[in-house]
Amino acid sequence: MNLEASLIQCPYCWEQIEVLVDPSAASQDYIEDCSVCCRPIRLKVNIDDDDEIQIESLSQDD
Repeated sequence: MNLEASLIQCPYCWEQIEVLVDPSAASQDYIEDCSVCCRPIRLKVNIDDDDEIQIESLSQDD
């Protein structure tokens, strides 16, 4: 399994952090803690037909 590194912005502390995404799954929705402020970020990941990774980072309540 090859993981792809992507940058996102934390919805709490607004820092840019790197997350690893599994591009073999077209649609993903999971929680990962921010490496800066340790708050839980909900990540909604979609891989489009061109294998481009799109990540939406939300607070856990969104």
